[in-house]
Amino acid sequence: MTWADSVKAVFWIVSIGALLFLSAGTLDWRGAWIFMVEFVIGGLAVTLWLAWRDPGLLKERMGGPFQKGQVFWDKVMTLIIVVWYSWLVLMGLDAKRWGLSHMPEAMSAAGAVLIPIGFFIVWLTFRENSFAAPVIKIQEERGQRVISTGPYRIVRHPMYAGATLYMIGMPLLLGSWLGLLVLPLIFGALPVRIFIEEAALRRGLPGYGEYAARVRYRLVPGVW
Repeated sequence: MTWADSVKAVFWIVSIGALLFLSAGTLDWRGAWIFMVEFVIGGLAVTLWLAWRDPGLLKERMGGPFQKGQVFWDKVMTLIIVVWYSWLVLMGLDAKRWGLSHMPEAMSAAGAVLIPIGFFIVWLTFRENSFAAPVIKIQEERGQRVISTGPYRIVRHPMYAGATLYMIGMPLLLGSWLGLLVLPLIFGALPVRIFIEEAALRRGLPGYGEYAARVRYRLVPGVW
């Protein structure tokens, strides 16, 4: 892990914390502190594991939102990043500054559990798939191949499944009903990206069509 990668990771953590607490207007926000602890521990654990076991994937993950060979429509989809950051601000405003939402403790606790479960599923994905880049592209220079082991035996996009649990947990833990209401907008973009990704994989990755025929479900077993 290079110094540049370390700076990127620290900036990512600080930016998320700053958006949450500045929008909240206070540091007295237990849910946000629990979230940041989980985020830092989970992110650091996955990053250190990648640096030890799969530095090639870590390099890919540390790449920017626009990369060489990236599918054009995936570049357009990066606009969802703006929505995601705005979502953080909204939850800070809603839960603390405006005080509109009052989340039951049981739901906040459920959110605190869903976040590490989401991290764990993402780690399982990285453990199996060294080609899990943050952008849609065929990594010919790295010898990309179809992955069908681990969580890929259950769904075709396990990392998105883990991220879905993680993002459901966030507004629950942070105590924002408005944050929950915005989730359909974020999740609505997910099938679009999946269709873009699968089209690129079918077109450029030998054997993906056969894999997709074997593993029926994309995101949720028994549903879709």
